[in-house]
Amino acid sequence: MAVRPGFVLEVDERTPPLLVHQGEGLLLEQFPLGTRVVYPPESLPGLPDVDAAIADALEHPQNSEPLRELLFAGMKLTIAFDDLSIPLPRMRRPDIRQRVIEQVLTLAAEKGVDDVELIVATALHRRMTAAEIEYVVGERVFRSFWPDHLYNHDAEDKDNLTHVGLTDHGEDVEVNRRAAESDLLVYVNVNLVAMDGGHKSAAIGLASYNSLRHHHNSHTMLHSTSFMDHTRSAMHSSAWRMGRLLNEHVKVFNIESTLNNQAFPEKYGFLTKREWEWTRKDQAMAYGTTTALPKLPSRQRHKFFQGIVADYQVTGVHAGETEAVHDRTLETVHRQQLVEVEGQSDVLVFGLPYLGPYNSDAVMNPILATCMGLGYFFNMYRGKPLVRHKGALILYHPVTPEFTQLHHPSYVDFYEEVLAESTDPATIEAKFEKQYATDPWYIHLYRTSHAYHGVHPFYMWYWATHGMDHVGDVVWVGGDRKACARMGFRAASTLADALEMVSGSVGRDPSITYLHSPPHAIADVR
Repeated sequence: MAVRPGFVLEVDERTPPLLVHQGEGLLLEQFPLGTRVVYPPESLPGLPDVDAAIADALEHPQNSEPLRELLFAGMKLTIAFDDLSIPLPRMRRPDIRQRVIEQVLTLAAEKGVDDVELIVATALHRRMTAAEIEYVVGERVFRSFWPDHLYNHDAEDKDNLTHVGLTDHGEDVEVNRRAAESDLLVYVNVNLVAMDGGHKSAAIGLASYNSLRHHHNSHTMLHSTSFMDHTRSAMHSSAWRMGRLLNEHVKVFNIESTLNNQAFPEKYGFLTKREWEWTRKDQAMAYGTTTALPKLPSRQRHKFFQGIVADYQVTGVHAGETEAVHDRTLETVHRQQLVEVEGQSDVLVFGLPYLGPYNSDAVMNPILATCMGLGYFFNMYRGKPLVRHKGALILYHPVTPEFTQLHHPSYVDFYEEVLAESTDPATIEAKFEKQYATDPWYIHLYRTSHAYHGVHPFYMWYWATHGMDHVGDVVWVGGDRKACARMGFRAASTLADALEMVSGSVGRDPSITYLHSPPHAIADVR
């Protein structure tokens, strides 16, 4: 078996079947000879003393005074932090956000700061439950601040939003009033991939629909040529303009942390290894799991996967001025995830896992699967996509037309009403977005229950705009045929069938790349 530097493998006669995620299932697939397999790099070692690293970052920040010098008695301090959309899966306790927040609060107490509020930066995501928040911030912080001084951001609470101003591109910067009126806004981030962090944190996480519509739209997403490179992403460019304006209005102190690639617990360590490195125990677990899962009722499979807790280790903590911090963060992310790859392929293959940013404790419905595949996984590159222009994308996922009504009520109507009329992102945006964004019932569920905002399925569809525009064919292996057709895609029973279906556009002997993920890898395509 020929293994090239950078964890890239070329399938030959000795290559074992490769593990592929397929929603709430796993399978072992024999790929055609010559298939290029891009593996995530091995996990970086975790920091030997995380608490000491946090303390050092707060005391020696990037382009900023130490945090203790920014704190003073009588000030208004707000701490915002990322919601449950990252990391995926959730990390074993204590969550890194808890460890950072506890140190920030200790410094604040030493300085006599008593006006402190903590805000979950949910943007238009669903409200986190009390138990979910307690898991992230820890029992002591939760008990001390919940619910009056620790709460979810509400992007529809008009009385608690502040319009900061317009960027030089005419973009509204409207954010949480408490955060905007603070003497200091501390933002605590977990940077799972290069797309996260920077000005995308406060300027998006604490924003209203009035702000988010400027970059979460079909036109901007179409011209974001790589979400993993903020310098080439129109969406990030908009967020950077907004963030810079926000930072002129309020002092922002960012704290960003990075994690290694230990995305699964040790028991399921075979999920983070390359197949030829599996021990006999790993082989037994892999074959046993792939055989047993299909026999389980869907409810048990869902419970099994949603119960997975990752063994992530912290690889870096950086604090201070937003852009200087993010530059350091990206260095660590790239060191963990970047893989050099030579050239594009005719066909790109993904296996989509059970969990994405928006289906914690929920099923991954067809719209979320589309966002995951054509929005996030497709964009796991730097430079240019792994697949050539008008090449084919083959994804493994059941695309079952099931929805968790509690979390995704507007998704049901988007699937039944909107996609029945058009799958074109620009058409959908022009005809339906405002109706869903302003619908009183969706707003009520967003504000009082645990539902994503009414406009959220539109944003998920827009994330896929660049991928849809770039590739010529999209085929889902194992996908529900009616659901795939509803979204403008095709379904196949096997990889061989999928390759036959796309042969009209890529030929009968196409070059194939399989991005072996998760854990995450960013292909640096040359």
